[in-house]
Amino acid sequence: MDGRFAFPVLSILLLGAPCAATTQPLDVRIDIPSRTLSDSDFLRGEASAGTPVTLSGRLIVPRDTGRQPVVILLHGSDGPHSASAGGWQDHLNGKGIAALRLDSFTGRGLKDISGEQNSFGQFVQLYDAYRAADALAEHPRVDGSRIVLMGFSRGGNAALYSAMRRFQTAFGPTKARLIAHLPFYAACNFELVGELDVTAAPIRLFHGTADDWTPIAPCRAYVERLAAAGRDAAITEYDGARHAFDSVMNPAYVEHPDAQTSRNCVRREVNGELVNPDTRRAFDYADACVERGTSVQYNASATNAARGAVAELLGKIFAAN
Repeated sequence: MDGRFAFPVLSILLLGAPCAATTQPLDVRIDIPSRTLSDSDFLRGEASAGTPVTLSGRLIVPRDTGRQPVVILLHGSDGPHSASAGGWQDHLNGKGIAALRLDSFTGRGLKDISGEQNSFGQFVQLYDAYRAADALAEHPRVDGSRIVLMGFSRGGNAALYSAMRRFQTAFGPTKARLIAHLPFYAACNFELVGELDVTAAPIRLFHGTADDWTPIAPCRAYVERLAAAGRDAAITEYDGARHAFDSVMNPAYVEHPDAQTSRNCVRREVNGELVNPDTRRAFDYADACVERGTSVQYNASATNAARGAVAELLGKIFAAN
């Protein structure tokens, strides 16, 4: 084996391996080669920088037909066991849609970085998403020309900014095509060079108006700038919904007093580095603008509405592509 795909023997025996005569629903682990790039290396387009790492993802293809489009799910700071990512994989699979739940933490020895955000670069998951798309394109059950990126919080940042042409030129998938970007409650308080130069793939943000971890205002402003530039971007707002509104693990209001948030910060790109305009130095989670204390809560109404909107969008873009 070349190490790119790891197919558990038990899964193959139970679910059936793809063959010329028949195909079966598939539930396997995929190994994904990636790199851990610093923010400055990423922003400067240094593709050979950083440390190689092997990540994993759980791919479920529920239909018993041939090559399928896939939604890549990118977790947030709470890590690979995120209830949001897991809930969406279950929901999409239940609708007959294939999904890959990508784990960007375990291969790097991380579990939950909510209270130590400096331990994980701002663009690491974005690079991971590109590599996952290429790995999927080589799988016999995946249609690499129809890959969607969907992310939550930190993963939402990756789903959002992966649409930038500059990043796709430097690091983007060479075997796969990204046909939509679906960020959920992303942090949009970045000012990046070329942020309005995005691909033609639709960008659809989903955000709660009561989010105190990644407030909605910067995302509204970014979508307005994109739309004014003629880009296919839109944001759906859910009144009163908080961060992680789609996580069924938090049915009641929950506070995270130690979780770090950059809600009062701006991160501006200057000469290939993320800078805090207030200090004129490299942004750091030790900066005065960073606070601790956030809240999350499941919102059934917002979740159901988002599921309907995503299903409608996926139906259109999968058919169109």
